Amino acid sequence: MSTATMPMTTAELLAMPDDGKRRWLIRGELREQEMTVRIRFHSKTMANLSGLLFVWRSSQPAPRGDVICGEAGVRLPGVEPDTTIGVDVAYVSPDVLVRQSNHSTIIEGIPTLVVEILSPNDTQEEIDEMIETYLKVGVPLVWLVDPTDRTVTIYRPGEEPSLVNSRQKLEGGTVLPGFSAPVSLIFD
Repeated sequence: MSTATMPMTTAELLAMPDDGKRRWLIRGELREQEMTVRIRFHSKTMANLSGLLFVWRSSQPAPRGDVICGEAGVRLPGVEPDTTIGVDVAYVSPDVLVRQSNHSTIIEGIPTLVVEILSPNDTQEEIDEMIETYLKVGVPLVWLVDPTDRTVTIYRPGEEPSLVNSRQKLEGGTVLPGFSAPVSLIFD
């Protein structure tokens, strides 16, 4: 006889102990992964990309959104049961920011951009599931950054993914108007 378990909520996820495990919820199902010390290439890539996005953000007219990074918690609306993930880097629009409470430790809403940087312990299944979830809830732009191959795969809802390499430019298109940077700057 099998027993059905109740889907986990974001509140239950946030109440879990900080015991060195990376946790996220996908449709109420807890996913766990042993945290490893981030390799320097991952950390450097995160810092470089966050910096490029911050410079772009600073050039935008007010009101401006925020660039967040470092496993920042995001609860994605429109997915039941709860879906709450930690993102490597994201840009959150001013429209989403104004709906945040001063007491929340996570972003409630859909980021304009989500960036996932591949780590050695990521599985293809996990990455595919996360990208599918982002696109399904309406994240307009997802970048999957591969520090080993020095590439960025670009995902947009309803479009085929495209890939840029370190000899090309990464463009924000209509989602991040005016954002343009050589891919090599992400890794150098």
